[in-house]
Amino acid sequence: MKKVYITATGSYLPNEPVSNQDMEDFLGLINETPSRTKAIFLRKNGIKTRYYALDKQQNSTHKAYEMAASAIKNCIANSTLNSSEIEMLSAATTQSDLPVPGFASMVHAESGIGRCGLASHQSVCAASLMAIQNAFLQVKSGTVNNAICCASELPSRMFKARRFEGQDAFANGETALTLETDFLRWMLSDGAGAMLMQNEPGQRLSLAIEWVDVKSYAHAYELCMYTGTQKDGDSIGKTWLDYDNISDANKAGMLNLKQDMSQVDNIVKLGIQRFFELVDEDQFNPDELDWLVCHYSSHHFRPQIVDLLKKGGVEIPPEKWFTNLYTTGNIGSASIFVMLDDLVKSGKLKVGQKILCMVPESGRFITGYMLLTVTGEHRENAFKENIAEIKPPEIRIQDKPIQEWLVRQLSGVWFDFERDLQQVPVVKKIFKGTLSLEEYKRLLVNLRQQVIDGSQWIARAASNVSIDYFPVRSAFIRHSSDEHKDYQILEKNYVNCGGTEEEIVTGIKNIGSEALSAYMFHRASQPNPFDLLGGMFIIEGLGNRVSGKWGRAIQQQLNLNKDQVSFFIYHESSDSNDNHFERFEQAIQSELLTREMAEKIVKMAKVVAKLYTLQLQELDNF
Repeated sequence: MKKVYITATGSYLPNEPVSNQDMEDFLGLINETPSRTKAIFLRKNGIKTRYYALDKQQNSTHKAYEMAASAIKNCIANSTLNSSEIEMLSAATTQSDLPVPGFASMVHAESGIGRCGLASHQSVCAASLMAIQNAFLQVKSGTVNNAICCASELPSRMFKARRFEGQDAFANGETALTLETDFLRWMLSDGAGAMLMQNEPGQRLSLAIEWVDVKSYAHAYELCMYTGTQKDGDSIGKTWLDYDNISDANKAGMLNLKQDMSQVDNIVKLGIQRFFELVDEDQFNPDELDWLVCHYSSHHFRPQIVDLLKKGGVEIPPEKWFTNLYTTGNIGSASIFVMLDDLVKSGKLKVGQKILCMVPESGRFITGYMLLTVTGEHRENAFKENIAEIKPPEIRIQDKPIQEWLVRQLSGVWFDFERDLQQVPVVKKIFKGTLSLEEYKRLLVNLRQQVIDGSQWIARAASNVSIDYFPVRSAFIRHSSDEHKDYQILEKNYVNCGGTEEEIVTGIKNIGSEALSAYMFHRASQPNPFDLLGGMFIIEGLGNRVSGKWGRAIQQQLNLNKDQVSFFIYHESSDSNDNHFERFEQAIQSELLTREMAEKIVKMAKVVAKLYTLQLQELDNF
């Protein structure tokens, strides 16, 4: 079984914070009358600000799945992975935007993640740990190497004043909402959070997941927090789907979110009971906890939790409690995600610290716990060279309009190539300082299979140059001879990094390398294939302007010796000092450069730039 680490977190809170005095500007007044219970419930829950995905006309500004996708994008931006590398998505919510399809499907479509495993979890607050547990077990078992887990809540749309207009209760003379609904109106708010789990910690601060525990008590308790029905004592009668239409169900108040106030305090008792059971099972030692990240839905419950813990002989100092309830609000299943994101970004975590996460749910009563250990070491990549400062290779030209036009066009191609490279996952890791040694070795294996073809297609091109252009053919032949050194240096780097010669020699081309090599051999087989100069501009330019930066960045972050990165560093000096570009310049300064040939060179540069990028995007896709 694999170890599982939370390697990145993210969150999304819609619009601007809403203060207590402004809440009814967004939710609206019931019967044009301010709530009589609002001040009481706000005093109990202690929340000062929260977020709504609403405007002051009670129009929704976001959907729940859109907020989840935004939190995921924020999480991935804080990670070393690209969205295309995510293998699984596990999502949670209390109320999806659509009854069908599943919430995770809607999030997936919006997130930018490619094909992946999928799981939807619907409950109330504990849906968060259900989703986390699913993703945790998938990574732990080795089914996937990584998983994104998220939760999103948008309850504000259930509390808009307009939703209650026309309900039977108000038609029959009621002037205010029942306490079981009005209570929640001042408790719940909107937002989303996400976390990335991987089977290795990487080089940044990570949270190792020790275990996740979720227990349901629905067998022993009646409904407490619910929608879709009206309770009649302890029994459930007609549900909203039993009505002839949704309008009738809404008029009867079936769609109102409600909380059975007589039962809600049971959640504290159950939560603490499970806390002590876990202690007795030796799952954790309370004295060793550094942080308690507790999703208590209201400040009203915190003194109760503290009191019950003390009665069991446990006292957790106030400075070890972490919550954002008072400034972010109660966002249900998303709360634990956003709290952990805030804690990670607070700078307060230190390697070795223990974090206990507590998520109770009053829907029909569920307890959820998770134990985390802070691992790794947060450090900034000290490599300071800026990839954005890479300029196109300098080409010396004579005062000729065709040459000037060609240089302008090639510069534009180079800038597009540079932008595309910056989005390639392995390149992003190089310049974020997060490339692992195994990933570097994979890069060498993937590059070698195409590099070895370099001298061969150049030699073939030379054989197809007519005698009329003997100086150009001679330059091609000399260049081919130089290229023989490249793959030999690359192979030595791989072996010096702990690989074997057999592994790299018997490797095969990935699909990008196949496409690049096939195209280069095809063009080299044409009569007088001078358009290959466009391909040489890209490939030699990469060596001249980029490879040295890659080599130094890799060497520094992995603490390697020069004989482990010399392939990249050699290219920088070789392609600039050993007449590689001088040969290119001589070719475009000769009489072969017509406008038609210049256009072919530019097209060749565009194609090779795209195919070289593809080769790096498709590492290990054989």
